[in-house]
Amino acid sequence: MPDSIDASEQMIEGWTKQLQQTAARYQAMAERMQGQTVTERSKDGAVEVTVDAKGLLKNLVLADSAAGKKMADVSAEVMRLVQRAQARIPELLQQAAAETVGGDETTETLVADAQRTFPAPPPEEPAESASDRVRRFLPEDAEETGAAAPPPAGPPSPPQQQRRRRNSSDEDDDFGGSILS
Repeated sequence: MPDSIDASEQMIEGWTKQLQQTAARYQAMAERMQGQTVTERSKDGAVEVTVDAKGLLKNLVLADSAAGKKMADVSAEVMRLVQRAQARIPELLQQAAAETVGGDETTETLVADAQRTFPAPPPEEPAESASDRVRRFLPEDAEETGAAAPPPAGPPSPPQQQRRRRNSSDEDDDFGGSILS
């Protein structure tokens, strides 16, 4: 009986040691990921974003050349770059896991979760030329062509119901006459 107790104690010590080693490896992976950042830059260099391993925006740099652009275009570029940077986080996690923990079911689950959280951005659309764009007719367009601008569309007014005036002869017509006669 004492041999089985000693064997059980050794088995429990082995499990404990293995769990401690695994926990230390995962802690090393978490520490490594904590310091990771991803930076993406626009093609023209006007916008640069940096996100941390959690996908949070940590830095945004707008070059002077961004001042000449439409703010809607600049903000769209910022969002596109943030999404592109976030999409690289699963790759960083996979690399950190391979170097610290190794490939196991838990790291595969972590990477798959990161891929769902930070999916690949949609493919970039090629820039449109002026002839490819659909022309929108706005009030300022009418000034260019000399045509009258259409009135702004407001909410449609509800149809008005016409009320019928009651005749004195209408009173006794319902259901064959008065109930008092």
